[in-house]
Amino acid sequence: MQEEKHVLSILVDNQPGVLSRISGLFSGRGYNIESLCVAETTETGVSRITIVTQANTPLVEQIKKQLNKLINVLKVFELTGSPYVQREMALIKVSAKPESRAEILRIVDIFRCKVVDVSLDHYTIEVTGDDGKMNAILKMMAPHGIKEIARTGMIALFREPK
Repeated sequence: MQEEKHVLSILVDNQPGVLSRISGLFSGRGYNIESLCVAETTETGVSRITIVTQANTPLVEQIKKQLNKLINVLKVFELTGSPYVQREMALIKVSAKPESRAEILRIVDIFRCKVVDVSLDHYTIEVTGDDGKMNAILKMMAPHGIKEIARTGMIALFREPK
């Protein structure tokens, strides 16, 4: 069976050790987590964990069943195959020599990013978007020399019907 990217959105009790048990479930069974993001929801005491993993469909079904057995897991949703909105944020530190500064600022403008830090030899750029946008800006910045990058990982929610 062919592996594909699956996005899981998991509502959990906001308590110590919950994330550790969930990540332990993945590592203990040899599943890889490509991306993981956790934050509180508007509901008191509840957090949302967004996990991206590469697996075949039967394996993801098994993962979901095992997640649902964990005590602090309230609900498990698989977003893959349904309409959803997803975003990621990245900070990219790029070399900014005097002769390339104008070109870098044009790219920042085209991608609707922000320069959040400037020094004599670099710009730090904040970019928010989907996976395609992230890959595209990284490809455009690569010739200028990416010094560092920090990415948040994907967050996602189901789309509401129109």
